[in-house]
Amino acid sequence: MHVHYDITHTTCYRYSSPVTFGEHRVMFRPRDSHDQRVLATDLQVSPQAAVRMIQDPHSNSVALVTPLGSATELKIVCSFTIEHALSPYPELSLSPSAQIFPFAYSVEERFDLEHYMRPHHDDPDGVLTHWARQFMRTDGPTGTRDLLLNMNQFIRNYFGYAQREQEGTQTPLQTLDLGTGTCRDFALLMMEAVRRLGVAARFVSGYLYDQALDGGRGTGHGSDRESESGTIGAGTTHAWLQVYLPGAGWVTFDPTNNLLGSNQLIRVGVARDPSQASPISGNWFGAANAYQGMTATVQVRRVTAAG
Repeated sequence: MHVHYDITHTTCYRYSSPVTFGEHRVMFRPRDSHDQRVLATDLQVSPQAAVRMIQDPHSNSVALVTPLGSATELKIVCSFTIEHALSPYPELSLSPSAQIFPFAYSVEERFDLEHYMRPHHDDPDGVLTHWARQFMRTDGPTGTRDLLLNMNQFIRNYFGYAQREQEGTQTPLQTLDLGTGTCRDFALLMMEAVRRLGVAARFVSGYLYDQALDGGRGTGHGSDRESESGTIGAGTTHAWLQVYLPGAGWVTFDPTNNLLGSNQLIRVGVARDPSQASPISGNWFGAANAYQGMTATVQVRRVTAAG
């Protein structure tokens, strides 16, 4: 079964006096794959801008946007229609060699996965490694599937979601110490934890469909928004991770909502680190105190269904 989603992602930067703009890197376009296909796209920029489309080293679609002239507002509106293949709850049909943890990748897999296996954040006292190892059983074999599901659920159950206005992502050690974070923080925590256990993982940015917010009944202005359905992350960009498991490939885990391979998640970009998957980045030139703030909204609407 396939469903169609209409997605509108609006970002608006405001300034107290006219400023000029440098190149902006925009990563909004959903990522084509066997379970997700982009049917239509539209990009509107105000003021008028020169736009180039490229693919980055991870094969993400990136728009290089250079606004022309000066303005007191930069508005970028991206619209997409996608076809999403709904699939049953994944049972993680792993290769026999990967069903019990620890397991070993093949030599060829290790060559391709090297950058996704290497931790990117320091753990000098072994705090993160110790935290990750608590999900290994001591009374018998540890199932790979169970280890990952338990870690995913633990983050959802025992960490608090907290709004943070500052850009960037907390380090895994900061998230462990605070016990709170955003979706990007939770994705990075689990990603670095499984890397410490020798498992390849990558960061994913994208959108989250929430039926409770469908039809314009809610928009939200931050990823801290929790809808009536209890879903966190709808109304703005969302973040999760994928783990590479022999026999299953890249498997989706969303620790913010304790989701596994969810049909609600719409991939945009993948990266080895969150800093490579920022939805939008760029620079501007003007008075130092001209910047007045930014608003961003995402609306995801289910529009059709086909068998």
